[in-house]
Amino acid sequence: MKPHTLDEHIARQLKDPEFARAWAEGEGEYQAQRALIQARIDAGMSQRDLSRATGVPQKTISLIETGDTNPTVRTLDKLAEGMGKTLTISFVDKNKLGCRFNSNR
Repeated sequence: MKPHTLDEHIARQLKDPEFARAWAEGEGEYQAQRALIQARIDAGMSQRDLSRATGVPQKTISLIETGDTNPTVRTLDKLAEGMGKTLTISFVDKNKLGCRFNSNR
């Protein structure tokens, strides 16, 4: 039996309505985590650098990036400012936004 890739496994799991619903419910948090990580990397900053620039504890930044806490908009705004960026939030129609899972990878 051929081993399955993670993408193949997720594609199979997404056929289950309960799994698909749970996956979709976590999409906003996932996108916020990815956006913070990417912005920090683009700014050339470590978590420690960002902590020093903002006063937000490095542990808190780590928890946000790993999805182990839900940050406030105020905290996200402070982090954005520390990276020289502006926090923006948008609401997009579900059918116009791609899911984090792409079976064509």
